[in-house]
Amino acid sequence: MSGRPNRIDFPVSQIRRYLEPGPIVLVSSRCQGRTNIMTMAWHTVMEFAPSLVGCVIASGNHSFQMIRDSRECVINLPTTSLTDQVIGIGNTSGAKIDKFAHFGLTAEDAEQVAAPLISECHASFECRLYDDSVVERYNFFIWEVVRAHVAASPRHPETLHYTGDGVFMISGKIISRRSQFQPEML
Repeated sequence: MSGRPNRIDFPVSQIRRYLEPGPIVLVSSRCQGRTNIMTMAWHTVMEFAPSLVGCVIASGNHSFQMIRDSRECVINLPTTSLTDQVIGIGNTSGAKIDKFAHFGLTAEDAEQVAAPLISECHASFECRLYDDSVVERYNFFIWEVVRAHVAASPRHPETLHYTGDGVFMISGKIISRRSQFQPEML
């Protein structure tokens, strides 16, 4: 093998299989006394300080208006132990059911926002809307993470990554190159 892969033409509509940037998350919201959870596969870290995260929330999603009106949410990181809940949440509408009750998840009070944390998740990031200048055009929200809660262990949990067409990948083994890392080069 030469080290160069044999490439084939590929449908551009399916490139997400290779480019989805991070693990699937559960986004929780609260507005006018109602809570909801949505499954989200596309988000991106945009800045370190302040800690900014961008994501697309489709306007047809029940959470869209709740999040738009409240201007806050919690981005929760589930592990593979919640795979069935992650899929179920993504396949149902919060307009019809209470997703916390239906999927056996525990809403926990956040410290900085009204949206609830999901207790069963490995990490929860409380977010306030930082910039909504591209929400109208692209449904793209830019959040500032104002508080973070992360389980002490495992340090590198198994997370789900969506590759499209109902197929998921589990985060792989950890490779450390700390001895080669030069933070001053950033």
